[in-house]
Amino acid sequence: MPDARAARHVRGGAAAGMRRRRLRAFVLVLLLSNALDCESQAVLGLARAVAGPSGTAVPPVRLPASAATAPASPAAPAAVIPGFHGPPEASSTSASGPVVAQPAHMPFYVATKGTTTIYVLGTLHVGDPADYPPSAPFRRPILAALAAAPTLALELSPDDLISSQDDVSKYGVCNYACLPRLLPAPLMRKLAARLRDNPAALAEIKKTRPWLAALLVETYGSLSAGLQTEYGTEAQLQNVYLRSRGKVVGLETLGEQMRAFTNLTLAEQREMLAQDLEETPEQTVDDVKALHRLWRVGDADAISAWASAKSERLAASKAAARSLDNKIVFERNRRFTARMLQLAAPNHPIFVAIGALHLGGRKGVLALLRERGFVVDPA
Repeated sequence: MPDARAARHVRGGAAAGMRRRRLRAFVLVLLLSNALDCESQAVLGLARAVAGPSGTAVPPVRLPASAATAPASPAAPAAVIPGFHGPPEASSTSASGPVVAQPAHMPFYVATKGTTTIYVLGTLHVGDPADYPPSAPFRRPILAALAAAPTLALELSPDDLISSQDDVSKYGVCNYACLPRLLPAPLMRKLAARLRDNPAALAEIKKTRPWLAALLVETYGSLSAGLQTEYGTEAQLQNVYLRSRGKVVGLETLGEQMRAFTNLTLAEQREMLAQDLEETPEQTVDDVKALHRLWRVGDADAISAWASAKSERLAASKAAARSLDNKIVFERNRRFTARMLQLAAPNHPIFVAIGALHLGGRKGVLALLRERGFVVDPA
C-alpha cells in the first residue's frame, strides 16, 4: 500500500505540474494581445483543460451565420497602391450562379505624411473561419499594403512572445490560492458562482492575481461565443506575410506590455474583474459577438464608441475605470504611435497590426497620427 500511495502521489504531483504548465501557457495566450493571435487550435484545448473536465465554461458553440456574415457598411474607396493587382476574389458556384466568399472588411487605414506611409490594421484576437476565405483571406488593399511593406509591426515581436511564459508565471500566478485574499468577499463569491460548474477552473484561477483572473474570465467569454484563436488576425497576417518576407517586429517590449497589467493598483485590478463579472455569461457572449460584427464592418470609431459605452455601463467605480482604461489602452496607444514613427521612413512603408480597440476615438492611434501631421484615410 505505501507503494500505491507513493505512486498516486507521484501521479498527482505530475498532474498538478501539468495543470500549472497548462495554466501558464493559457495565461500567456490571455495576457498578450498578440498571443491570442499567434497561437493555433491547440490553445482551445488548453482553454478547455483549464476550464475543467466538463469544458462547460467553453462550450463548442459555433457563431451564428448572421454574425459571421454581417454586411459591411459602405466603405471609402480603397487606397490605390501602384503596381498591385492582387489575387482574384475567392469564389464558388451555386445553382443561381457564382458565389463570392468575401473576407471581413476589418478596420484598415493608410496614414501618409509626405513620402512616409504607415498602413494600420485593427485586429481581432479571435475569429471565425468565414472571416478569412482561403483564396482571399484579406481584402485587396490590405494584401497590397502587405506586399509593399518591408516591415510588419505587431504589438509584440514573435521572439518576445516565445520567451514570455516565465514572466507571466512570475507576475500573474501565485504558488498558493492568493486571489481570495486579494478580492472583497462579495466579488470572490461572484467569481465562484460564475465558475460553479467548473471547480477545476476555479481552483486554478484562485492561484492568479486579479488582473489575470479578469483576463481568464474575459477569454472564456470569447471562446464561449464560438470564436477561435487560430482565426485571430495576426496569425492570419503572418501566414500571408511570411511567405515572401519575414521582418516582423514588436511595437512594445514584453516588459512594457507586462507592466501595463502588473502596475495596476489593487483597486484597478478589482475594477477590471468586477466589470467582467457584472454581466451574465450570456451577456458576455452577446458582447463578444457585437464586437466581432463591428470589426467585420471595419469602422474604428464605431468600435471605440461601443467600447466606451460598455465600460461606462459596467463600471463599478468610475474613477478606477477611467484609470484602468488609461493604463491598459491609452498609454499603450501613445507608445504604439511613438514606435511607429521610429520605424517609419520616407519611401519605406510599414504595416502595423494592433488590436482594433486601440485605433479609434479621441485618444486612439489614428487621432494621434493625425496630431503628428499625418493624413489618415480608410482604405
